[in-house]
Amino acid sequence: MPLDALATLRQVNKTLRSALVRLRPERQTCSSIQPNDLADIHVQLAQATECLRPEQANRESSAFAEEKLAYRRNLEELKQFLPSLQVRLMAEKSRLEDAKNRVAAADAWAQARSKSL
Repeated sequence: MPLDALATLRQVNKTLRSALVRLRPERQTCSSIQPNDLADIHVQLAQATECLRPEQANRESSAFAEEKLAYRRNLEELKQFLPSLQVRLMAEKSRLEDAKNRVAAADAWAQARSKSL
């Protein structure tokens, strides 16, 4: 088992745990979520995939097995978390679209008002 695969999986687990705390569902708004947050999670999952290739299974250490278990727990938590995040993001998108429409309506009213004066 190459040590870099173990180190990579440890780093992936650390990053996923951090993301799960930072993006937790208890937060009321999505303003703290940046576009790169989900992209970073995707990159971490791709890195973990490389570490978990079947050819590595025969040379697994106990430390690597523990990291795999932690990775599985992180994935299960992420799986439960993502639907609520999607709902929050859709609500935020709707709120932003409503605000955009109000601004456009106010702008149209202001332009029409200035033309009539």
